[in-house]
Amino acid sequence: MRPLKIIVLAKQVPDTRNVGPDAMKPDGTVNRGKLSTIFNPDDLHALELALNIKDRVAGSEVIVLTMGPKRAADIIREGYYRGADNGIMISDKRFGGADTLATSYTLVKGINKLAPFDLILGGRQAIDGDTAQVGPQCADKLKIPQVTYVEEILEIRDKEIIAKRRLEKGVETVSSTFPCLMTVHGSSPDCRSRHAKKVMKYKYARTETELRSADEMLISLHQKRPHLTIPEWSVEDINADMDKIGLSGSPTKVKSVESVVLTSSEAKILSDSDVDIENMIKELIEHHTIG
Repeated sequence: MRPLKIIVLAKQVPDTRNVGPDAMKPDGTVNRGKLSTIFNPDDLHALELALNIKDRVAGSEVIVLTMGPKRAADIIREGYYRGADNGIMISDKRFGGADTLATSYTLVKGINKLAPFDLILGGRQAIDGDTAQVGPQCADKLKIPQVTYVEEILEIRDKEIIAKRRLEKGVETVSSTFPCLMTVHGSSPDCRSRHAKKVMKYKYARTETELRSADEMLISLHQKRPHLTIPEWSVEDINADMDKIGLSGSPTKVKSVESVVLTSSEAKILSDSDVDIENMIKELIEHHTIG
C-alpha cells in the first residue's frame, strides 16, 4: 500500500458553553476575543481518524490545516502533540468575518497549494455554527467525491477507501476513489492523548507572527530548528480573490447569539407504578410536551 497524504481541516472555536453578553460585535460577527476557545470536538475525531490511517499505512503524512486569527496556532501545536507531521495556518485580518462560503473558498485555496493529496478529513460540523457546510462545500469546489458522517475506515486500498457511515437509523458502508473528502461523525473514536515526547519536541513551535514578539532565546531556537516554525499563509500566499473572502465574500449575516438555559421551577417524584406513569403521560400530552 502506497503512503497517503492526508489533510485534516481543523478549527479553533469559541467554547459555546460559556456565551456571555459580549459574544457579538455590532457588525453581527462573533467577538472571539471575549470567548475562551477550544479545538472543535468533531475535528479532533477527524484528526484521530487521520492518525489511525497513518498507523495502518506506513509512510503516510498528516497535515493539519486551520484558518483563523493568530491564537489559532494553538490548533497546530495541539495537532503536533497528538501525532500530526505538519501544520499550516491560514491567517490574515482580511479573512475575518467569513461565513461558510468564504471559509470553504479560503480553505480550498490553501488545499490547492498543498496538492497533490489523497484524503481530506474534517469534523462533521463546528460547534460555533453547526451548519455542517464547510466540508461538503470544499469537496464541491475541489470537484472530488465526498463521504459524510464517517465513523470508521474499514479498508484502505491503492485506489479506494472503504468507510462506515453513522446515519440516524443505522449504518452504511460506502467506498470512494482517491482523492476524496470525508467529514467525521462524533461517534467515531476519541482522539488520542498528547504524546509527552512530541510535547517536548514542539512546545516552542510558533508562527512567523508569534515570533515577532518572541525573545532572543526563542528566535535563536527557531534558527537552529526550522521545523518549529509554523507556516503562516496570507491572502497573497494563497492567491485569494478579495471579493470572495472575509465579510465581502460572505452573504450570510448573523443577527444575534444567545445562550439558552432551560430551568425547572418545580419537580415531581414519581414511583414506578402504572398509575403514576399514566398520569405523567396524560399531563405531558395536556401541556403539548409530547403528542
